Amino acid sequence: MAVLIVVLMFVSFVAADILVRTARQRLDERRVQREREAALATSVRLDFTHEARSLKRVEVPKPKARILAVDDESVILDAFRKVLVLEGFNVDTVESGPEALGLVQRNDYDFVFTDLKMPGMDGVEVVKGVKHLRPDIDVVVITGYATVESAVETMQHGAVDYVQKPFATDELRAFARRLLLKREARLEAQRLPRVRVVTPALVQAAPAGEFCVPGGAFLSGGHAWARIEASGQVRIGLDDFARQALGRIEHVDLPEKGKTVLRGEPIFTLHRGQAAIHFPAPLSGRVVEVNTGLLASPGWLEQSPYEGGWVCLLEATDLAGELTSLHVGKPVVDWYQGEIARLRQAGGPADHGAPLVDWGTLQAEFFCAQATG
Repeated sequence: MAVLIVVLMFVSFVAADILVRTARQRLDERRVQREREAALATSVRLDFTHEARSLKRVEVPKPKARILAVDDESVILDAFRKVLVLEGFNVDTVESGPEALGLVQRNDYDFVFTDLKMPGMDGVEVVKGVKHLRPDIDVVVITGYATVESAVETMQHGAVDYVQKPFATDELRAFARRLLLKREARLEAQRLPRVRVVTPALVQAAPAGEFCVPGGAFLSGGHAWARIEASGQVRIGLDDFARQALGRIEHVDLPEKGKTVLRGEPIFTLHRGQAAIHFPAPLSGRVVEVNTGLLASPGWLEQSPYEGGWVCLLEATDLAGELTSLHVGKPVVDWYQGEIARLRQAGGPADHGAPLVDWGTLQAEFFCAQATG
């Protein structure tokens, strides 16, 4: 009986908590709706003619995005304001293409909605003008049934979609939500780090923030690269991820010539002040040659990681068996992007040679023996 009472009390508590949360959410939604309605009722009466003769502007707290709509029919613009403001967008409206382009030059918009058929400057010219001035703005064409084919053609000039009039309130609301989701997805994709597979020489010319993977080379999980030479020997070095994570390198400990190393064992060490990073060997083998030029010029590891900054040459002892543990080809790009995302979470790549993540963390998280495979 006591157990049943406890269970009932727990269920009652959970139910009460859900009711309270639901009631609070509804109150918040009503408050936000009242704020948007108030903005809609007052803002359109403000005078913005100093920016554009026909401009009407409505701004709401915490907008989802900022929209500019241009149409020579005021009734269409009234409908846009009412629906989109109540949906949570800031909305500017004007009645001509030249006014719209003038505002685009002075304001940051996420979307421009333009009617297709307008006197003077038509929607096609507005699309072209907006994409010329601000390629980052998503342009949507407003069209009637008779001009749907023309609206589709505007996508060749950069329009992302079209909305057909007359439109129902729910249709326009749903359309705006889809547009916003597509834009957010695109912007998120653009924020992903850019990774390119390039020839070794191009790494030096890569723009800041871009990561380069050497074509034809294998990469270990510990961020050393291995390239098979014509002789069958394997050249080893430091990859671009490590170069950008570590920043300035002050000294290099090269492996001893003739030494035999196993995959995962330390093969070379980098120093900066009192900090050191030990890089695990990507493959097992005997060291047959080392790049002694790095002793006097460790900067080659930063300037030319895949050419002048090579570290050593190995006579691999199990090349066929161990190559399968390394990354190569297109999958390298996906793996690199995951590694870069982890690095950014930890603090980010080095800034002007100064590492933003301490080397101890980098050793443990990215350059450890367990990461070689």
